[in-house]
Amino acid sequence: METGSQKDTGTARDRRTEDGPVWTGLPPGLLRMRRLLLVVWLGLLTVGLGVLLGWLAGPGWAAFAALPAILMVWGWVMLERNWRSWRYAERADDLLISRGVLWREETVVPYGRMQLVEVTSGPVERHFGLASVQLHTAAAATDATIPGLDPAEAERLRDRLTELGEARSAGL
Repeated sequence: METGSQKDTGTARDRRTEDGPVWTGLPPGLLRMRRLLLVVWLGLLTVGLGVLLGWLAGPGWAAFAALPAILMVWGWVMLERNWRSWRYAERADDLLISRGVLWREETVVPYGRMQLVEVTSGPVERHFGLASVQLHTAAAATDATIPGLDPAEAERLRDRLTELGEARSAGL
């Protein structure tokens, strides 16, 4: 067992501690993308609602267009809380995915149960330099997604999970 004075030469991704797995959070690009989408959609809704209410019901009613703007401020804070809650950890026999602010959800995906690992990236994700990893397992209930990764990290994770999945399932 190593003592605290010994120098650790392993990387954060490969290091295992006695306290538990080493968690990896999502990159900040996902938060930026989600916040931009929030501002664009709720901003358009605020302007459209203000114009529509002002035209149909009068300028006094146009003040109700502030409701989506208030929702935008609340959503701005909640998006960060949600983004911070997402994390994943690679262990010896499985992958852990944890998420959720009020209701925490932790998914354990054994490498030997993985059937397919996909990397996907839609047009908005590609614009922000992001990709998602989708894991498909033998049981549909344990399918999992890790959103908003850097494409290089998503491909590395896909290759590693595929390799570990093939090695673990070879004995079945």
